[in-house]
Amino acid sequence: MIWTFLIILFVLWLLGFSLHILGDFIHILLVIAVVVFVFRMIRGAKK
Repeated sequence: MIWTFLIILFVLWLLGFSLHILGDFIHILLVIAVVVFVFRMIRGAKK
């Protein structure tokens, strides 16, 4: 689930940079997704 979300955001982020459509918004969402992913990986490692 998280991988699908990250891939979709990454593709939209690249499109935003190339077409200058919502580039900043997609960039912020991508950063949030990466932070959530790292947080889940760290919490998963403690179990």
